[in-house]
Amino acid sequence: MALIILLFSAFIYYNLQKEVMLSQQNSRLKEYSDKLLSKLAYMHENFHAGMRYPRSSSYQSAIYDGSNKCIFSTLENSSVDLNKNIYVVGDKIHYVRLLERYYLGAMYLVIEIHDNSGWFNFVRTKVIVYGLLLFLVLLLGGYVLLKLLLKPMRDSLYLLDRFIKDTTHELNTPINAILMNIETLSTETLDPRSQKKINRIDIAARTISNIYNDLTYMVLKHRTPSHNESIDMADLIRERVDFFKLIARQKQVKCTLHLKEGVFLVIDKNKISRIVDNLLSNAIKYNKRDGKIVIRLEDGYFEIADSGIGMRKEEVKNIFMRYSRFNQNAGGFGLGLNIVWEIVQEYHLKIDVDSKVGEGTKVRVTWGE
Repeated sequence: MALIILLFSAFIYYNLQKEVMLSQQNSRLKEYSDKLLSKLAYMHENFHAGMRYPRSSSYQSAIYDGSNKCIFSTLENSSVDLNKNIYVVGDKIHYVRLLERYYLGAMYLVIEIHDNSGWFNFVRTKVIVYGLLLFLVLLLGGYVLLKLLLKPMRDSLYLLDRFIKDTTHELNTPINAILMNIETLSTETLDPRSQKKINRIDIAARTISNIYNDLTYMVLKHRTPSHNESIDMADLIRERVDFFKLIARQKQVKCTLHLKEGVFLVIDKNKISRIVDNLLSNAIKYNKRDGKIVIRLEDGYFEIADSGIGMRKEEVKNIFMRYSRFNQNAGGFGLGLNIVWEIVQEYHLKIDVDSKVGEGTKVRVTWGE
């Protein structure tokens, strides 16, 4: 905005100064035209073969007839606009005078002088000096106003950030307590109805745990250093599938594993777990009842394919954007795939998504290329 104001002001100031300069030159050019006109009048009344068109070292000139055709010219710049009185063209100033009497058949007289550009250099210097000062003032004023206008938003973001940090911290203990106590329960002694209730509690706790892990990563990602190690991908995938098995079982989704043993990836365990968890969670969440998930691990890649609702091509392009959600009924915050994308970029991995509406989605994560 400051730059636009400066450019607009400079444009107006330049045009005003040009008009002032031309008005100052106008009287001098009119004087030149009067002298030339008297010579043309004498030449018109006493014309003979030896006469020569009048010239001057102070200016150049030209005469034009009523059809705007040049009769004679000594102009250095032939770009003449007979509709203007005085104007700048290149490094010349042209003065156009409409003649009352047509001497030598001329209707227009044009006087040309050199524009020494002194006024332009003066204007340019003033524009640069005062422009910089005005720019600094506008910049400072804009910064102060922006801080004042954005203060409520910054305060709200700070409170939201504190709320997320405090919430995630407070969630950790009860979530772990619920999961540990459920695991220690002996469900064999419970009746089927009680077992279903315990399973629902377990599923809810695992879902909250996954959300908690995403929020914790978002809050602490710039503060916690990565601890890269060689991860056995087959063991990790089996561990994460086991974590989500109750959630998958609730939706009657069958998970099939084709895992090659001895495939290792050097990466932070928490971060690769976030990738697998979020891809697996989405494969379950957006799957059909009685659907299936196939997880394949080979040298250099793993992929998770589901038989879910699928996505359109335009949706696939935006799935890694934060807060993007294409099914409002499935829940979630739209953070998971954005976290996946950030980790993929951090470790220079490659992720490909192939999806068809009504058929399902396949996501492949590749490394080592």
